[in-house]
This record gives sequence, C-alpha cells and structure tokens, in this order.
Amino acid sequence: MPRSRPTRRARAAAVAVGVLLTALGAAAPALAVTGTYPSGGGRHGSAAVGGERVVCTSGTPGLAPTLSRDIADAFQGRKDTPALALYDASTQTSCRFRADAAYDSASVVKVTVLGALLRQAQEAHRPLTDREGQLATAMITRSDNAATSKLWRQVGPDGIRHFLTLAGMTHTVPGDGPSWGLTQITADDQLTLMRLLTHDNEVLGPGARSYALRLMGHVAPDQRWGAPAGHPADATAQVKNGWLPRTTDGWRVHSVAAFTGGGHDYGLAVLSRGNPTMDYGIATIEAASRVIHRDLGAATT
Repeated sequence: MPRSRPTRRARAAAVAVGVLLTALGAAAPALAVTGTYPSGGGRHGSAAVGGERVVCTSGTPGLAPTLSRDIADAFQGRKDTPALALYDASTQTSCRFRADAAYDSASVVKVTVLGALLRQAQEAHRPLTDREGQLATAMITRSDNAATSKLWRQVGPDGIRHFLTLAGMTHTVPGDGPSWGLTQITADDQLTLMRLLTHDNEVLGPGARSYALRLMGHVAPDQRWGAPAGHPADATAQVKNGWLPRTTDGWRVHSVAAFTGGGHDYGLAVLSRGNPTMDYGIATIEAASRVIHRDLGAATT
C-alpha cells in the first residue's frame, strides 16, 4: 500500500509531547532480556548487521536464510538503531534483531493501555462505558494523547502492571507518573502483545481481542505507515505507530502490527531510535517490512 505521511498537526503534537516527556523525567535504563520463539523445525538463518545479527527460524525450508539476509540488507547502513521481532504462525517462522533492547515507547504503548483497560472491564464482568469507548477509540484510531492520559490515570500503575504480568510482557517498564510515552518496551514484548490479540488466551476474551483489533484496523489514514507497507492485499492490517522526538538520541519511531485474514496469521514489531527525522525512521521500518511481506508471501504461494 502507498505510504501516507503524518500531517503537520500530528508532527507538531509529537514535538510538544516530546518536550513534555523530557521535562517530566528521563527514561528508564535499558534492559537486557531474552525472548522465546518457536524452534521452526530446526531451519535457521542468520545475517550480520554491523556487530549484531538478524536470526530467523522457520518450518519452511529456505525461508529463514532468505528473511535474515533480506532484513539485514534493509537495515544495513542505516544511521538509526532499529530492533525487530516477527512471528508467522502459518510457516512457523520467527525473526529477531536486537529484540531484547529497551526503547522509549512513544504511542505504541497505547495498545498496552487498551489491553489493561479491557482486562479491568473483563475482571469486573462489565462492558466498557460509553466514555471509555470514546476515549479508547480516540487513543488508538487518532493516537489522541489527551485520551491516553485520561485512560492511563484511570487504569492506574497497578492496573498496567497487572496486565503486563498476565500478558507475559515481563520486560516492559511503565513510565513514571503521567509519562506513559516513556514506558520502556522491547520488540519481543510488543510481539507478545500482537500474539495475545490474535490468538485464544486466558488474559483477554474473544470480544476484547476483536474490539482491540477493530480499532487498530481503523487508524487514521495518515497513521497507516510503517509495518503495513507492502502487506498482502488479502490480509487485514491492524497497526499502531509511535513517534517521539527527544533532545538526546533523536526521534523514536516505532510500528507494531498484526496481519490476519486470507490465510495470514503473523505479527511484526519494528522499533527505532537515533533517527535524524521522523521520515528517516519511517523509511527504516518500511524497508524491513516490505521484504518481510514479500518473503512470507513467496513462501506461502
């Protein structure tokens, strides 16, 4: 699909949030953690990007080496610092690159806030209120920061941490006080969240998962860049992006997405920091996303 760019208003809002978050406090220190993915039938691929490696496994012969090489090529020579995690249930494929590194979340944390809100309502055996539904819709489809702040306060630190524990997102560290955009996330944990939303589990029921995916499937057109770039025409892309400029280490630009329907069942998380501009980060994410969609598509056809 063609890439659409954020509006000037969205960019200005991101800069304003970046200034506010910097003033509210420094980000938590980076974490070193390990994610777990299926073995993929013992078929492996690995390719170097600088001093680190893209590592893939797959149940489809030849797919892991192809993916690892193409993802590495997409990241090669970029000025930013990306991280990536991928799963594809259909081919039993996974890929990881710096997937245990911690990043400021920016707006991708809004999916976690939504998950925590839905879990609270589920535990209380009630639907979302009209107000909660309006705030959740604004938070996800328009990336509305004011709506996010209201739900962040309502769910509360204990509610956020409770959901993270249940979801197995054990390396996500909520931002202090109102600083939801400085939550520390990893690509591994974001991919865990995408799987949680698309597969049966005991944390979120079918109705809650369907609701979250429906909102992610209807984000504003100017925010549908990133991981959906080049996705199969018969797949439904459910996406949430984040972008945040800070005074140190440049722009944080992230994209997390789940792809379902038409026989597709995969998720992708691409995080980046150190971007000189927002567009530079988008270009990094979309270069990797395009080769992933292409390679998975070739493997299944």
